[in-house]
Order: sequence, then structure tokens, then C-alpha cells
Amino acid sequence: MITSHRLFITFFCILLILLPNVVRGECTCDPEDEDRDKTQALKYKLAAIASILVAGAIGVLLPVLGKTIRALSPERNIFFLIKAFAAGVILSTGFIHVLPDAFENLTSPCLDEHPWGDFPFTGFAAMVAAIGTLMIDAFATSYATSYYRKSHFGEAENNAPDEEKVGEHAGHVHVHTHATDGHAHGFLEYSGESELLRHRVISLVLELGILVHSVIIGISLGASESPKTIKPLVAALTFHQFFEGMGLGGCITQARFKSRGVAILALFFSLTTPVGIAIGIGISSVYDENSPTALIVEGIFNAAAAGILIYMSLVDLLAADFMNPKMQTNKRLQFGANVSLLLGAGCMSLLAKWA
Repeated sequence: MITSHRLFITFFCILLILLPNVVRGECTCDPEDEDRDKTQALKYKLAAIASILVAGAIGVLLPVLGKTIRALSPERNIFFLIKAFAAGVILSTGFIHVLPDAFENLTSPCLDEHPWGDFPFTGFAAMVAAIGTLMIDAFATSYATSYYRKSHFGEAENNAPDEEKVGEHAGHVHVHTHATDGHAHGFLEYSGESELLRHRVISLVLELGILVHSVIIGISLGASESPKTIKPLVAALTFHQFFEGMGLGGCITQARFKSRGVAILALFFSLTTPVGIAIGIGISSVYDENSPTALIVEGIFNAAAAGILIYMSLVDLLAADFMNPKMQTNKRLQFGANVSLLLGAGCMSLLAKWA
């Protein structure tokens, strides 16, 4: 998993380096009239950096504390309720917050009618991202489990007792309790390892989708010079980051990364939006949200992020938990999870009024 972390960090660094450069451009549309006050706006931006950083850190680390707080352990029913709530938040983020922004960017009158008016690029980018997430999810899990199965069971066969091998070649059936127990133990270990690897893939892909749109949100907020625009965003994005962190933290907990891996993932999630705001502050003098380049880049990235978040929330979070035998056999837990899902989606949808 060290290689995966390095690839993840490399991609994120490239994103941070390239995005501020590609959003620069000459304005082709008249900017909207708004009250500009750089000094007051800067105060709100600094407040946003602090509040979003703290909220994100608390949100992502809260489920991780299940290792020390038994009530938050993944085996407890409350963990299913928390994950359902957080999954609703992530689903609403994709549908209500990110995807509409992508549609607004890629259908802007500031873009040329051809080709942007000839084809629904937003839906196409979201679809491609969702399919790509499925492929990554499937191939990474399949490769990892196949490698583990070959290395484990291949070694088990080589270490099998000689009399068992002779009996098999002679056509006789021998019952070896120790061998049977060994294979059963190996199968259970393989199943557990396969599930663990899947959770790790889910955590990394989900964090990637979250980071992409978090960078864009941060840069947009940091580049704005209107206190009226920034003020409601501070509270809305603080809650947004907290709830989203809970969903990601739940996945990280189930993935059982080592302390170093947990620290890296939590740190990147917590810092992404504040770093984006800092970048936005730095490029505010040259940033133009109505330039074709900015609209296209933000639109494509937002659409891709929406596709990833929608896929991950429906397939890897909700479907996996709602089809879990523990929930299927517990009607009270099932009802509670449905209520938590609706609450999470509803609360995040309500925040769309301000963010």
C-alpha cells in the first residue's frame, strides 16, 4: 500500500500545481456586479481556513476513534448508522452540490456554442468517471486478491504432507483433519484479506473524488472578493467538510490502514480545502471565474468528481452496508439506517441554499 500512497500523493500534488495555472484566462463575459471589499473578504477567508480545517479533521478522525471508543467500533450498530448518514451526505454532495455546478460551468454563455452547446459534456464526463471508478475498483481488488490467493495457497500446496500427495495420486481418499483445518483457515484468511483490500481501494478512490472537488471549492472561495458571497459559505462548507469527513473516516476505519496511512489520508483530506483557499487568495488578482479556460477546467473536474462520489456512495457505501447480512436480519437497524441516510442527504441538500 506504500506504492498506492505515493501514487496518490503524486497525483494530488500535480493537481494542486496545474489547477491554479489553467484557471487563468481573459474574460469573455462581463463580470457580475458584486460588493467587493478585499480587507473584509480576507478576514472571512482566514476564518474559513481555520473552521474548515478543524471541522474536517474532527469529522475524518471521529470514526477512526472507534479503535479506542468501543461505541464507535465498526462491529457496533451505531457505526452502520453513522456510515449511512455520511453516505447520504456524499450522495447529496455529488447530486446537489457538485453536478449542478458542473452543468452551470459547461453550459455557460461565456463558452462557444460549438462544441460546448452541441453535446452534454457534463453528463458524459460524470459517466466516464463513474465507469472508470468501477474499473479501478474491480481491477485493483481482483489483482490484489489473485496475488494473495496464489502466494498463500501455492505455498500451502507445496507444504502439504507427503502422504497426502501420495494418497491423492493413488486415487485413495484420505481424511486429514489437520490439512482440512489448514485449508479452511486459509480460505477464511483469504476472504478476510480480500475484503480488507477492497476497503482500502474504496478509501483511496473515495478520497480522490473528494479531494478533486475540494480543491476547486477552495480556490473559488479564496479567489472571491465579495464578503456577501463568502460569509454564508464559511458555515456551509464547515458542516459540509465535517459530514464528508465522517463518511471518509468510516471507510478508512474499515480499511484498517496502519497509523502512518491513516495520518496521510486524514491530513490530505483536512488540508485540501484550506490549501485551495490559500491558492485562491494568491491568484485572486489574475483569477477570472468567467474565462472559458476556468469554466471548462472546473466543469470537467466537477463532473468527474460527481461521477466518482455518486458511484462510491451508491455502490461501495450504501449497497455494501444495506445488503450486509447483519442489517438484513435486523429490522430495527435497517429502519435506523434508512432514517440516517435520509437525514444525511436532507441536511446536505439543505446546505445547497447557502453553498
